[in-house]
Amino acid sequence: MIPRELLATAEVPGGPPLRLIRHGADHMIMLERNELMSSRKSGSEKALAELAIDRLGKRPGLRLLIGGYGMGFTLRAALAALGRDAQVVVAELVPEIIDWARGPMAALTGDCLDDPRVEIRIGDVAAVIADGQKYDAILLDVDNGPDAVVRPDNDMLYTRPGLRKARAALNPGGILAIWSAGSDPVFANRLGKAEFTVEEVKLRARENGKGPIHYIWFGTRR
Repeated sequence: MIPRELLATAEVPGGPPLRLIRHGADHMIMLERNELMSSRKSGSEKALAELAIDRLGKRPGLRLLIGGYGMGFTLRAALAALGRDAQVVVAELVPEIIDWARGPMAALTGDCLDDPRVEIRIGDVAAVIADGQKYDAILLDVDNGPDAVVRPDNDMLYTRPGLRKARAALNPGGILAIWSAGSDPVFANRLGKAEFTVEEVKLRARENGKGPIHYIWFGTRR
């Protein structure tokens, strides 16, 4: 049996610490006993970007906000799908996540953090959403879902006031895309009441169509 190796830990403001684990050739980021992300399960994180950009169409100069760098799957998928005139802001609360991306997971990261289209902001994505700038899409993957938050402060993102702030930060026809490890009909209903047209997509965690089922809600600003 291949042992798990603890590579690093990082404090989460207002929440339990994160642990970076290596398991053979794979990496995992753990929160207590929960696996937040794994290099073996990247399909739904990539789809978060690919499906959102597909729904936006081939508009020039698209501007995206990604909440949570994670292992960079969403960012790399976005860069692959976007034109050279696009801009991508990545809000990451935990600075060590970016350090890990440039350190133990550098082979996975590639050159995405140095892409001229990318701006990294260390801080709460909720604060970035509220700072008055506009986006064509906001992609949120900061929790395991609206009912499985990493820290209590993240609850606000999924409330009606939080959703309205996200809507205000979107250009007309913009998309709020939210990743979740499980279904949540109550939240989907709340998203609709926040003046979004809602689409729920169910897909497997892995690109080969295997693994656990994940969910993405796409809310288009009315």
